[in-house]
Amino acid sequence: MALVPAQTAVANGLRGFIQMQNQQKFGLMLAIAAIIALLAGAWMWSQSPDYRVLYTNVSDRDGGAIIGALQQMNVPYKFSEGGGAILVPGNQVHEVRLRLASQGLPKGSLAGFELMENQKLGSSQFLEQVNYQRALEGELARSIQSLAAVQNARVHLALSKPSVFVREQQKPSASVLLNLFSGRSLDAAQVSAIVHLISSSVSDLPVKNVTVVDQSGSLLSSPGNATLNAQLDAGQLKYVQELEHNYVKRIEAILTPITGANNVRAQVTADVDFSQTERAEEIYKPNHTAPDPAAIRSQQSTESTTGGPQAVGGVPGALSNQPPAPASAPIAAAPGAAVNAPAGVPGSAAAAPSANSRKESTVNYEVDKTIKHVRQPVGGIKRLSVAVVVNYRKETDSAGKVTHTPLAAEQIAKINDLVKETMGYNKDRGDTLNVANSPFSVAEREVVPDVPFWKQPATLILAKEVGKHLLIAAAVLYLVLGVLRPLLKSLAQARPAPVLPEDALDSQAAAAVRRQGNAGYEQNLQMAKQLASQEPKIVANVVKDWVSGDER
Repeated sequence: MALVPAQTAVANGLRGFIQMQNQQKFGLMLAIAAIIALLAGAWMWSQSPDYRVLYTNVSDRDGGAIIGALQQMNVPYKFSEGGGAILVPGNQVHEVRLRLASQGLPKGSLAGFELMENQKLGSSQFLEQVNYQRALEGELARSIQSLAAVQNARVHLALSKPSVFVREQQKPSASVLLNLFSGRSLDAAQVSAIVHLISSSVSDLPVKNVTVVDQSGSLLSSPGNATLNAQLDAGQLKYVQELEHNYVKRIEAILTPITGANNVRAQVTADVDFSQTERAEEIYKPNHTAPDPAAIRSQQSTESTTGGPQAVGGVPGALSNQPPAPASAPIAAAPGAAVNAPAGVPGSAAAAPSANSRKESTVNYEVDKTIKHVRQPVGGIKRLSVAVVVNYRKETDSAGKVTHTPLAAEQIAKINDLVKETMGYNKDRGDTLNVANSPFSVAEREVVPDVPFWKQPATLILAKEVGKHLLIAAAVLYLVLGVLRPLLKSLAQARPAPVLPEDALDSQAAAAVRRQGNAGYEQNLQMAKQLASQEPKIVANVVKDWVSGDER
């Protein structure tokens, strides 16, 4: 039965392997084992996941719960150096975070209002109050930890017991201990924000009763209203900076079309009044004169008149009994004028009638009264100082040579007027303006070369992955083509000894025996041993012939 060529090659290879020496067999098996190990290692290396950070700086309690959940989900994990982070395969980070979040992990070392969810039946009022205080402290600490610079926070509340006596009531207080990240710090505004956060979260807690301390023991919150003052100073400084920046932008925006881009620089110094002034005035105007009559509020007038002849009478006595005095009359009396005659003298004219009149008038005028409550606005500008520098004009002649010439006086005056209008120049306020024309000394711009394609991060990562696979392929090809292939080729080319007919074998064996018989005994013995080791079949046939010949 004829064998297939492939089967023939395999059979020849097996015969060659059997005929190989032990050292050759060992080397071949070692090469095959090395190739298998290399292929297995390369496959495992290519299949190893890229671990990324799942969580960092977790507490021991949360870390144990997270590890247990990962083991239940059959997610591989490992720790970073120092155990500061838990790493999982990069393609599973987001999925694992969502699955852990559904389980409430990480819970954090701080207990919040979830403490109130597991209240036991029959717990005392004191225990409920303690749990509520713990929950409130935990929630406040979590809120503070959401700040970028805060790593950990602890809040201690001193809540006073309510009392029916007003004098015995005490305000609550709070203490905050912050553990900041390395190299980070909090400014006054952030500290004030933490203070107000605590004060607004606890009922009847004044700002001055909140103390903030960092991990080094430094007091961040000042006593009293110093924190508020610090915050106000920061706000004032920011307002001044924004005001000056706006003036600079306005000045440069109006001069750029004239001077060209990057040919004008402006700086503004603003003196701002942040004092708060409140004034109350009460003004009474004097009485109005006739041309400007005042408004009459009320008027009252009374007039009385009494008239008639005067009755003769007098006080009885010596004076009344005396004779009348001699009459006296003017030499010429006015026509129609009555001549006075003594009373009681017969023939005299009638006495003139006597009348008494009385007038009273009361006028009440409205009194002028002006009451003013004036509160000056905060942040008014007291004085502006502006400095403007304009570059020389750049000119290019017909030959292409660039020259810089100063501006004319008319142009400087025009720029000066424009800046005055832009800044709202007020001489009475004490504003100052200085416009200078000077050449700019601009340093040559350093040309930053573009990063080559092969030096970009994405390219480096891609090259790393490709190089890893190419290295594996090169090692495999070397072992296959350089080691295994020559061995297999030598085995394939090796041919077993030709199988001769038994008659030929017998004749060859007989001839060999005859040749050996002619040699010496020792030499024949060595040759027989060598022949038996190399050609066991031939020796077996020879022995078989001998046995069969003896039988015959």
